[in-house]
Amino acid sequence: MVDEQARNLKEALRAQALAEGFAAMGVCRPDAVPEVPARLQEFVALGYHGQMGWMAERMEWRGDPARLWPEARSVVMLAEPYTPNEDPMAVVSRPDRGAISVYARGKDYHDLVKKRLKRVARWLVGESGEEVKVFVDTAPVPEKALGQAAGLGWQGKHTNLLGRDLGNWFFLGCIFTTAEMPVDAPGEERCGSCRACLDACPTDAFPAPFRLDARRCISYLTIEHRGPVDEALRPALGNRIYGCDDCLAACPWNKFAAEAREMRYAPRQGLDTPRLSDLVRLDDAGFRAMFSGSPIKRIGRDRLVRNVLYAIGNSGDAALAELARGLVDDPDPAVADAARWALDRLTKNAAGAGTRARP
Repeated sequence: MVDEQARNLKEALRAQALAEGFAAMGVCRPDAVPEVPARLQEFVALGYHGQMGWMAERMEWRGDPARLWPEARSVVMLAEPYTPNEDPMAVVSRPDRGAISVYARGKDYHDLVKKRLKRVARWLVGESGEEVKVFVDTAPVPEKALGQAAGLGWQGKHTNLLGRDLGNWFFLGCIFTTAEMPVDAPGEERCGSCRACLDACPTDAFPAPFRLDARRCISYLTIEHRGPVDEALRPALGNRIYGCDDCLAACPWNKFAAEAREMRYAPRQGLDTPRLSDLVRLDDAGFRAMFSGSPIKRIGRDRLVRNVLYAIGNSGDAALAELARGLVDDPDPAVADAARWALDRLTKNAAGAGTRARP
């Protein structure tokens, strides 16, 4: 049984977390998500994980958080908003620019959230004498399921976590601890009959509500997928060159979204609406310089330029054809393939426009 001292510790921890900049905190037990193993096994069995082999390789840990650290008694889940100040979809209608997911336009969230988590965790250790481990999207932890179990919100039909007072623009961090604390009531699903997020998906990546086929998801295709993207899906990418916010932006609960407090999540200069003509010219050194300290850096120059070439092919801008032509013999096969596809698409568009213009 949790005593008064444990309740006081939890409330003091909550106050500390909010003072550090987190918007919400909840607590659950490590074994609070018994439904996860079966869901994960089905996801992998259907092949929805695509090239993310690590999901299958460490399934026993990802499916059962209690196995990650058996000594843990509580999981503290924390939400950090990165809510955009402007319309995140505005750039999608500008075909000469690249659309970068809101979370990746500023400083790498892994660094910011983890530093904040560590400060909160150190406070907990100092107050309780208990042990802690912190995680931010870097270990086989089912953060979204634990976030729901801890009462931060619920996993919506787009499979992301959202909350009544948070919207869905927030990162998750978690602290596993040997400290015993009272748990919160789990979040209740409140999507109702709404299907705005499902209908917003450009590639129909949701085979059913609450189910995602990553192989069709633009975030997966532009970030995780190696090699050429299926030609049938390339037109639907539009100008999205890193991630996709369509399903998040469509959620009506965002009218209650918590305001971002961390200024370093604001877009770095040039990353809110970068020119495709600038990005496609990047070599490896230029890429690393431009995206230093950004989560985009981890995909490397080749994958980003591949994505940019798909966007160029979708732009309908014949003036970009020569830039694509210059990469048809790129050393990276996926880049060269994307350049040839973009050039062919722009050439056919230009020919079609010329035919239509004849009297």
